[in-house]
Amino acid sequence: MKYGNPWVCRRMMAEGLRITQTRMVILDILTRRTKHHLSAEEIFLMAHRINPTIGFATVYRTLDLLTRMGIIQKMEFGDGKARYEMTEASKKVPHHHHLVCNECGKVIDYTEFTDEEKELLTKVEKELSEKYKFTIKNHIIQFCGICNDCNERR
Repeated sequence: MKYGNPWVCRRMMAEGLRITQTRMVILDILTRRTKHHLSAEEIFLMAHRINPTIGFATVYRTLDLLTRMGIIQKMEFGDGKARYEMTEASKKVPHHHHLVCNECGKVIDYTEFTDEEKELLTKVEKELSEKYKFTIKNHIIQFCGICNDCNERR
C-alpha cells in the first residue's frame, strides 16, 4: 500500500483522520528505522532529519493521538522519559514483555515464551476477566532487575 501498513491506514481512516506525512514519518521510524524504544525527543530528532518542517509539538501530539488509537504503545522504564513502540495489533511487532535493567537502563524484549508461561498468562487473564467482569484486550509486563553485563561488572 502506498502509505505503509494497511491496518494502520484503515484504523486512521475509520477514525476520520488524514494520513499525513508527519504521521507516516513517525510510524516509519517506529516500524522500520529502529528496534529500540524511543523517547518523543529521539523520535523528533529522527523525524526532523527526514523532514525539517516537522516540529516537536506536532510529533508530541501525533504520538499522543497514535497512543490513544492503540497503534503505538507508551511505556515508562524508570528513566523519567516515556518511550514508544508499535503495538502488537499493528501487526509489526510480536507480543513481548520487557526486562529492564535498573542500573544501565537496557531494555530487553522477551518473546521466547514457553508453553507454561503462555498457559499461566492465559489463566491469569481469564481469572481477572471473570473476577472483575473486565474484557482484557492486551497486557504489558515489565520485569525490573540487573542485566548480565551489569552483574558481571559488579
